[in-house]
Amino acid sequence: MSDKIKCIITDDEPFARKGLQGYIEQIDFLELKGVCENALELNSLLKKGSADLLFLDIEMPYVTGIDFLKNITDAPKVIFTTAYEKYALQGFELEVLDYLLKPISFERFLRAANKAFDHFRGQQITAAGEDYIFVKADSKLEKIHFADILFIEALENYVAIHTREKKIITHLTLKMIQEKLPAGSFIQPHKSYVVAIGKINSIEGNILHVLHHQVPISKYQKEEIMEKIVNSKLLKR
Repeated sequence: MSDKIKCIITDDEPFARKGLQGYIEQIDFLELKGVCENALELNSLLKKGSADLLFLDIEMPYVTGIDFLKNITDAPKVIFTTAYEKYALQGFELEVLDYLLKPISFERFLRAANKAFDHFRGQQITAAGEDYIFVKADSKLEKIHFADILFIEALENYVAIHTREKKIITHLTLKMIQEKLPAGSFIQPHKSYVVAIGKINSIEGNILHVLHHQVPISKYQKEEIMEKIVNSKLLKR
């Protein structure tokens, strides 16, 4: 993106709105497009124009930030801003970019803003060809061949990409990486894992053996996963 990231603040607390507005004004790649007191105002504002990023409080009158996000189609990306830790898991399940706990320091806000910058500029992950990707890890872009991947493990708002030689940690969601993988070569046996079918050595109960690693199979998906593995004809014998 060549333009600034268009932001909307939604919070029922005047002090919180003012603080976030001041932070946004200090960051040159963010542009404030609106300030709302609740999700109903936000809903109306989004119908009048587009936004890239929402700084969204959770506990608000009428509709919570979580309920709003669950029920909106084509939602902008979201950074939750809240005083409550208890919603963190729901936030990550909704694939928000970040989860900021009040009181929010400028240093922590800047980290979240930089994460948004990376997301919108596509600098964290890029498909560079038919057989490899680049991911951002340890402040550098690292090339990973699909053929080298054993499995990918979700760790809250990070993922670990396991290869024969090493484990690469990158600040992405499992879904973001999965969209770049060749669909016929990988399966998702569990909500926290994506596995290269050709690297599976054996299946024992609800466990996939991938070299010396063990990957769980969700009991609700076992039949579907087994069918995909058998049909792939890639399972090692």
